[in-house]
Amino acid sequence: MFKDLSMQSLVMGALTAFVGFASSFAVVLQGLKGMGASDAQAASGLMALSVAMGLCGILLSLKTKMPISIAWSTPGAAFLATSGPLQGGFAVAVGAFLVTAVLIIAAGLFKPLNRAVSSIPAPLANAMLAGVLIGLCFAPVKAVAFNPWFGLPVVIAYFIGGAINRLAAIPLALVAFVFVIAFGVDIPDGAFANVGHAIWPAPELVVPQFSREAIMSIALPLFIITMAGQNIPGITVLRVNGYEPAPGPLFTTTGIFSLLAAPFGGHAVNLAAITAAMCAGEDAHRDPRRRYTAAVINGTCQVILGLAAGAVTAFVALSPAILIEAVGGLALIGAFSGSAMAAFKEPETREAAVVTFLVTASGIAFAGISGAFWGLLAGGAVMALGALSRKYRGKA
Repeated sequence: MFKDLSMQSLVMGALTAFVGFASSFAVVLQGLKGMGASDAQAASGLMALSVAMGLCGILLSLKTKMPISIAWSTPGAAFLATSGPLQGGFAVAVGAFLVTAVLIIAAGLFKPLNRAVSSIPAPLANAMLAGVLIGLCFAPVKAVAFNPWFGLPVVIAYFIGGAINRLAAIPLALVAFVFVIAFGVDIPDGAFANVGHAIWPAPELVVPQFSREAIMSIALPLFIITMAGQNIPGITVLRVNGYEPAPGPLFTTTGIFSLLAAPFGGHAVNLAAITAAMCAGEDAHRDPRRRYTAAVINGTCQVILGLAAGAVTAFVALSPAILIEAVGGLALIGAFSGSAMAAFKEPETREAAVVTFLVTASGIAFAGISGAFWGLLAGGAVMALGALSRKYRGKA
């Protein structure tokens, strides 16, 4: 590997890790806390995910000699943040994470399951994702209403950064977030010392519990969101850049690392989609055969960032909850706009997509099962009814 390493791939790998972590760690923390995790359990989950995706990316990149970038499931975390705590607490959520990991492994091993996930109509999958994300995307507005002196600097920094460079938007918003906490929030004496002491988080092993409601309302939607929103687009990004990986082994490997991270609070790791393009494109290296080294560096930096998750979580705990939600919401604006545009693009499926979006975004659970699951079913029923109607009119 060292003979293929270059300064270009070293810089791009480190930048990819920073952008991936900085742009979405707030969403992950919100998702885990939304499931009932304590601060210590959320820090453990963040660390477990970072280490798992770093090691998984290193292993797959070295084995395939392709730039395989691994990320945590950001849309999955957004879904968790809007689902609300489960009866039975975080232990039941961890049980659902384990079921999700097993389903991802099965999707890699059994082609019929992989094909079943791939056959979910794209408008419905995107509408469900948009419905999941919209709640968090309201957070920046709510933060400004809560306290303009807190919310506005973060929002303004995000748009100024985006105007300079799309990749600079969230890092600049995070810088503004740090300044707001340091100079605007009333922090108890000795709080920053506690942040320093919490640099290395202690892994929190959670004994999982299982329930039918958690499997239906958390595990299944999380599996669908992770596969349709991350794994399948991740394969597409690699193919666009000239690589032809076998999807099955990649899915199975990410599922295994998800399984290892779940008992420590990690919800899921998967193929990266957005940041994957950074390591797979020409910016990582002119020679496509040497770009895998950027993904290896990315994985190494992810592990290092994960080991500092305790300090990140402790620092975030000093701020009002709505402020960190605002950072997470800003990070999801691009994903929301992309999924919404894809969902409502085709006139023939627009009504079914709207139904999926509305049921999912309502956040209402029926029979203990979350709206995301019912949204997909309702949209599928409307789509099937529309297809039957068009078929009948065609015969008439």
